[in-house]
Amino acid sequence: MSQLKLNLEGKKVNFPTFKKAQIIELWCAEPIFFASRELSDAYYTEGVLGNYALAYALGWASSPYRLTGTATTKPTYIEDLSDLDCYILPAWAIDNHISYRFERFNALSDAYWFAMSNNRVVINREDLPLKRTGKKPSSYRPSNFPQTGRLKMIERGNLFETIVFGEVELPEYIRVGKFKSKVKITVKKESLIEYLPTAKYPCKTYLNSADLPENISYFSFDILAIPPVSILKNLQFEGEAWQIDDFIVPANLKFCQY
Repeated sequence: MSQLKLNLEGKKVNFPTFKKAQIIELWCAEPIFFASRELSDAYYTEGVLGNYALAYALGWASSPYRLTGTATTKPTYIEDLSDLDCYILPAWAIDNHISYRFERFNALSDAYWFAMSNNRVVINREDLPLKRTGKKPSSYRPSNFPQTGRLKMIERGNLFETIVFGEVELPEYIRVGKFKSKVKITVKKESLIEYLPTAKYPCKTYLNSADLPENISYFSFDILAIPPVSILKNLQFEGEAWQIDDFIVPANLKFCQY
């Protein structure tokens, strides 16, 4: 992500191989859902669009929509993202304003008869007495997905902002989230990246905690504990930095550094 050069005093400093960055706006054309938190039968979406999700949505890496077999036991973020020559920050709501919507879902069987069993909706009456005797019913298989519940989603019309680093062409629309919701991309501004030497800086953007370089010191931050990696905001740090327009971020950001 960076290359070593000598400054005027003969000291080695890191300058980004990224020459330019784009400040973009993301408009939610449809409600967006991620299972950021799960409480009983309620599934909540935090008000942030993770940069890993955005990288896949932009087509920088690909992954099957439904995983099967051994692929369900280990994520492949490192394999998919760590070698990319571009980068994107997590997206934050513009002016910290975000609205949500709640929906209830019901994926129960529409069969004439059904009953609730252990982690499963039973649709055959003969399965219940078999289960009580300890025998394995022929049609009984545990389900690994919720069948009823409530969703808290990001409402359509919300605006997010983020920064894209690198010489990349952005599509006009992408699909984001569990339901592949439509999001429109608008490039607000293109800017050259300015290098800032080691000092104390405030960062107004959101940051992925796994993408930060090792050689910075943290003074304070707020954390959003969401999978797969916690997001930091309001970071106060000491280290080298990049400035993009009015935004300052730690230098040498890279996918999956930890």
